[in-house]
Parts: sequence; structure tokens; C-alpha cells
Amino acid sequence: MQSNRENQAEALLNHVNRYQAGRLTVFLGAAPGVGKTYAMLARAKELYQQGTDVVVGIVETHGRIETLKILEGLPQIARKEMQYQGHTLEEMDLDAILLRHPQIVLVDELAHRNVPNSRHERRWQDVNELLDAGIDVFTTINIQHLESLNDVVYQITGIRVNETVPDRVFDRIRDIRLIDLPVSELIERLHQGKVYVPEQANLALQGFFSISNLTALRELAMQCVAEHVDSDLKESYASKGLKSISLQNELMIAIDGQGSSEYLVRAGCRLAERNGATWTVVNVAKSLDFGQSSVSSYKKEYIEIDRAFELARQLGGRTEVLYGPRVASVLMDAAVDRGISNLVIGKSISPWWLKLFKKNLAQQLLNQENSIALTILHPEQGTKKINQLKKPSFLSLKESVFVLAVTCGSIFIAHFAEVLFGIEDFSVIFIISVLIVATKTRMLAAVVAALICFLAYNFFFIAPRYTFQISAHQGVVTVVAFFAAALIAGRLASQLRQQVLSLKAANAYTTVMQDLARKLSSAVNLEEVMQTGRMTLETQLQTKVWISIRDKIISSDIELNDKEKVAAEWCLKHQQPCGRFTDTLSQSNWWFLPLLEQKNSLGIVGIYFKDEVVSLNFEQKKLTESVIEYIAQAALRTQLVNELEQAKVTSETERLRSALLSSVSHDLRSPLASIIGAADTLANFKAEMTEQDQQDLLETIHLEGERLDRYIQNLLDMTRLGHEGLTLKRDWIGVDELIGSATRRLKRYKPDTQVVVQLPEQPISLYVHPALVEQAIFNVLENAANFSPPDESVMIRAQLLSEDEVKIEIEDKGVGIPEDERHRIFDMFYTMERGDRGKFGTGLGLTIVKAIIGAHMGTIEAFSGRQNKGTLIQIKLPLRPVKE
Repeated sequence: MQSNRENQAEALLNHVNRYQAGRLTVFLGAAPGVGKTYAMLARAKELYQQGTDVVVGIVETHGRIETLKILEGLPQIARKEMQYQGHTLEEMDLDAILLRHPQIVLVDELAHRNVPNSRHERRWQDVNELLDAGIDVFTTINIQHLESLNDVVYQITGIRVNETVPDRVFDRIRDIRLIDLPVSELIERLHQGKVYVPEQANLALQGFFSISNLTALRELAMQCVAEHVDSDLKESYASKGLKSISLQNELMIAIDGQGSSEYLVRAGCRLAERNGATWTVVNVAKSLDFGQSSVSSYKKEYIEIDRAFELARQLGGRTEVLYGPRVASVLMDAAVDRGISNLVIGKSISPWWLKLFKKNLAQQLLNQENSIALTILHPEQGTKKINQLKKPSFLSLKESVFVLAVTCGSIFIAHFAEVLFGIEDFSVIFIISVLIVATKTRMLAAVVAALICFLAYNFFFIAPRYTFQISAHQGVVTVVAFFAAALIAGRLASQLRQQVLSLKAANAYTTVMQDLARKLSSAVNLEEVMQTGRMTLETQLQTKVWISIRDKIISSDIELNDKEKVAAEWCLKHQQPCGRFTDTLSQSNWWFLPLLEQKNSLGIVGIYFKDEVVSLNFEQKKLTESVIEYIAQAALRTQLVNELEQAKVTSETERLRSALLSSVSHDLRSPLASIIGAADTLANFKAEMTEQDQQDLLETIHLEGERLDRYIQNLLDMTRLGHEGLTLKRDWIGVDELIGSATRRLKRYKPDTQVVVQLPEQPISLYVHPALVEQAIFNVLENAANFSPPDESVMIRAQLLSEDEVKIEIEDKGVGIPEDERHRIFDMFYTMERGDRGKFGTGLGLTIVKAIIGAHMGTIEAFSGRQNKGTLIQIKLPLRPVKE
């Protein structure tokens, strides 16, 4: 653990690091329209008029008159124009600001996403660079853009915010200002058109800007500011080496299981209610036991503490177990860390003689330097019981035998050491025996061992021997020094043992839960979640576990009888524990607990206990409840994942259905309309038409009929290629034949398209399905022809890559495909503004190509054309069949 000096040094370093770079001031709002930008500009203008070097990096006025008016007069850095997909967009000129290096720069909308190909993807990264350069930044942000609150905002509004800012950016904040506006005033501003135009305002009022949404977001914003201010206060105190002063009204009630625990809980609850405070009940333990507790081993203190914890939960308080050898130090450290304002304890009842040697808990707490109020309650009705429980319990039979065995062993060792080696001083041997007892048992046993060793040392090895008399002054000094050394060594060893036990206890629970969380996070389905939870509970509680979630049951080869099934159904229906250790169906050997998530019951966990197990201690219950909570969360996660996958499948099916209907509607209607129109013209005006006009109409009917045939053929090809029983009818064919056939077909439909063919000198033969591969090449050529400008040619090249593979490239000089969309052009019904679907396409051509090439164990990819112009489709095929 770090010392106070180390903690102070670390806090001071963090404090200095935050203030030595540029200072970040955030104007935080609950929603758009509360006046963040206006407040930022007002503060900036005030500083500018005082002579501060302030410039505007980027401010979005959204056409608001009052914002435009206050912006006037402030120096502005010209925005940088950037080209994206044929549009000119404006962004903040980061380099110009760094070159200008003002004292303060205004950067609006911290969560903004920059135009692609900017230096940084997000604006908050630009702000970080400005801060690193020593420039102070004023910025604005709405609470819904904070990354850690993304899920919470989604639950409140039903809208998933995509532009978010990581919480670590807030670590650099020097000043945070909450720009607050009552919900009624914000809605009035919406009605007045001061936030959005009227059409958008009406939609906003029906969705995001509902009263409940705005109220919840307003509360989140206030909480965020309060937490940041509290964090700043703690850091400031820590950097000065001072203990933080609690500004929260929170009580901590300490119980010890000595007869007054439930009284302290009730009294503390009343005290908290009078002061309007939250409260927590704690117990300081020195060990941790997850195993079952039998009648003989179960401590009465555990039963009382367990009842007190249950009472605290019923009354609305929290419960927690702390671990450590020194109760006062553990309580005070916990109170300081949690910002407790009042610590409540019971008055210690102990014999008068014990007070001479040891301070009671209240005295120990008062001696510690702190600003926490201490309330000491005197439970008179529990005094008698306290006195009974406080009487020191003597050694158990096991401890007594161990003390005698170690003492006798030390006597024999000392005797043989004297006989064999002539050693005269045996005090070290007896001190070691006291240390052994202290490290294996408790302090009382160590004191008894020290007393017995003192008497044995005097009786057997101090002259005159075999008597308790001491003849020489030196002998008196020796035995007294030995006794003192034995007591001190025993006490230190006992304290060390308690510290080790406390550390093990504190780490045991964390280790179990971390291991469970790791296993559950990797579980991919509900069965794995249930199996992991069952094994964890069985291992830690040494019992059998039965879990049921959504008609799935995982158990240790055990079946529930009819009565137990009734108890399980009751637990599921009422969402409350029942069976063992409860007031409902308590005669059962099973303890049933509901798996709850957001007040919904996901399933049940049943834990079997033998008759001799009369109760569970608070540590076992805490572990069980935590494991069940983890299981419920993991089960809900798998359920949500399954629902999301199903939703994706449904959405994709609907998208394909809509695309197919749209494709059929367009691509059947267009050629049919041309055919019907041409045929109608021939039927009604043939006598008035020249022979050439008639020939042109007949050619139109022929071409449109072939176009319709190609569309239907594409649909049939997709059906055939999607069928698992498709068999490739392979044969040897030259690459030049495939390319020649495809280019000739293209000439029939697009006679004006120029195709440049480059073939290797040595002929290349492929063992493929000739018709399918020729169709694939034709589809790519047709797609390239649709993309290419009329005065540009389409290039097709073939090249032998190795003895086993050939590459075919088809390149056009069209508009090209954005890099982030190239992998999608082979998706079914994917279309762009031109090409494939365009005027004559179906959105199926390249999908068919990918299926054909994949069936031949080949690959197809899209790249940018040469000189970054157009698109290059690359097909790679094996020369001969590979193992499929």
C-alpha cells in the first residue's frame, strides 16, 4: 500500500500536469438550445474586452440571431475548405490556430466528427492538440455526447448517439460550467423557433425534446458537474496532504455481532432519516469463509451480523464487509474514502482492568485525525448480553493440545541441545515455540504459551533446577527478560498472522468474482453462462446447484420433486427468494433465488443444503447474491445478442425483399414498356413509316427482349448458384476464348463501347465451367461499360501469376468507388449512381460474378484504377481444380 506521502506526491503531480498545459473550459448543457454557445461567446467577449488574446476557431451559430450578434467583434480564424465526394465542406483550421497561438481559442461542438482525411477523426482530438500546445480552449458539449453515458441516454431517449467524447477528455478540464435552462423555458424556445426551424421543432418535441427526456438529461448534467467539482476538491486536498472534508450527508454504522447489532441498525436508520442521509452498515472481519457452516463451527456473531445485514437491507440501507486486523483504522480509512459525514458505533462494554491495557474502539477513533463526526450509542437493553459475550473465551481443546505439544517439544529440544552441544541459554528455543503458536492460532493462545514456556524454562533450566525458585539476580533478569520477549514476539507474530488473514480475505472475494466475470464474458450462449455459474457456486459453497432459465435447465444430475418444483415456481412468479434460510417454504433443503434484471425475472437458481447446515454467514450470502447477479447480467446479454442477430436477419430479409421488388418493378417495366411502345407504333402507324423506321423499331424490340432475357437469366443464375446441389461441369478452355466470347457479347449490346484486350504471348488454359466463367467476365465488362464515359475505353488484361494461378483484370475510367464501399459492391442489390443498376442494371451482376468465382475457388476484389481513376476489378482463378 502507498504511504500518505506517496499519495500526496502522486496527487500533486496530477494537479500540476492538469494545469501546466493548456486549460480546458467546458460549457456543458443538458440539450441543444440551452445557450451553451451564447454563454461561451459572452465569456469570451468579456475577456477580449479586458485585453485577453481570444480568437474564434469555429463556432456554429445555426442561424440564431442572438448568437450572430454576440459573435460580432471577436477575431476569427478562417475555416479550411475541404473536398469530399464532390462537395466543399468547411472545418476548423487547426494548423492556422497553432501558428497564430492565441491565449484562448473557442471551439464549438466538442463531439463533432471531422471530414474524412482530416488530421484527426474527431474534434476532441483537435482540442487535445491545442491543449498540448499550451493554448487554452473554450468548448461546448451536451451531456448525451459523453461516452460513459451513451447507454443511459439510449435508455432515456431511445436514440443512440453516435458522436461521443471519451470520459478521459474530461480529466483535462480546469473549469466546467453548467449552462442550465428550465425545461419549460427550453420548450418555449423551441416553439418560438429559436432552436430549430418550425418543422424540425415539432418533430423534436414529439421525440428527443419530450419533458421526461429533458428532465432526465438535465439531472444527468447536474450529476456530472457535481461529480467533477467533488473530484477537484478531493484532488486539491490530496495535493496539499490534507484529508478531504465530506460535503455529502452519509452515515456509516459499524456493527460487531456482540449483542447490539440490530439495535444499532434501527437507531442508525432513524438518525439517517432525520438528517436526510444515505446510510451503510459495515462489519470489520478478519477472515473469509465461503464453505458451508455447520452447527458446531458456526459462530454466534455471524448469525447476529447476518440478521442485522438483512434488517438493514429491508430498511433501505446498504451493507458491506470490510477486512483488516485493526478495526478502528479500517473503519476510519473506509469512512474517509467514501466521504462519510457521520460514523455510528455502539458503546464498548469491557472490564475495568482491560481498559488499563487497551483503549476501546471509541477512544481509538477519537485519537485519529479526521473531520468525521462520531456518534456513540449506548444500547442499554443489550448490556447484559454484551457483558456475557465480551467475557474472554478460553482456549478450545484443539488449541490447548497444540500449546502443550509445542511447549513439550521445546523442552525436549532444549534438553538434547544441552546434552549434545553443551548450550546453556535456551531462551531462543522457547521464544520460537511462542512464535509458532502465535502464527498458527490466536493471541490468547500465544500468551498462554509464553506463560507455560516461562514456567518450564524456570523449572527445568534455571538454577536451582526442578523448582520455581531463582537463586541468582542474573537468573531473575534472564527469566523476566525472556517472558517479556516471548510476550512481545507472540503479540507481533499474532498481529502479522491477522494481517495476512485479512489480506487473503480481502482478495478472496475479488478473485472469485474476477474469475467468474472473465468466464462469463467469454460465454457465447446461454448454456455456457448457466454452466459457468453453476460450477462457481458449487465450488465455493461445496454443494449442488440447479439453474433454470427460459425452459433450459442445468443441474448436477439432480431432479426436483413436486414440492420443490412448487417452491421454484413461487420464486419465479413472485420474484422473491424462498425455501431454506427464508420465511417461505423454509422446511425445504433447497434455497431458491430469482435471477432478476431490471425487475424482470429471467430464471431461478436453486442451491441444495444438507440438514446440518443451519444458516449461511453474511460472506457466503454476499458471494451467492453477487454470483447470481452476474449470471442474470450474462444471461440477459446472451438474450439481447440473440435478439439483435434475429433483428439483423429480419432486417436483411426485408431489405432484400424490398430491393428485389424494386428491381423487378424497374427492370421488368422498362424493357416491357419499350417493347409494347415499339409494337404499338408498328401496329398503328406501319403504313406511314419508312422501312428504316420499321427496322429500327424491330431492332428496339429485339434488344429490349434480350435485355429482359438477361435480367431473368440473372435471377435464375442467383437461384442456381445459391443451391447447394450445384455441380460445375468443368472443361479445358483458353483464357483468350473466354475473353473473346465475353467481348463479342458486349459489342452486341453496347456497340459504341471500346474494349482494349491484352493477352499474354503464351496461351493459358483453365479447367473451369466455361459458360459460367464467361458469364462472370461478361457481367464485369458490362458493369465497366456502364461506368465508363462514352469517349473512354474499357481495358481487360490476362496474366499468368504462377504455375497454378491466372489473373484477369478489367478496368474502366469512370467515377470510381470510394475505398470504404469497395467491399460492398459484390453485395446483392448494391447499386451506385451509375453502373450495374444505373439505367440498365439489376444490382445482381457482380453478386453473380462473386458466386461463380467463389464456386471455382477463386477470388475477386475491387481496387482503384491506375492513376487513381476509375475502378479495377481483379479476378484470380486456379488453372486446375483445387480441393474444395
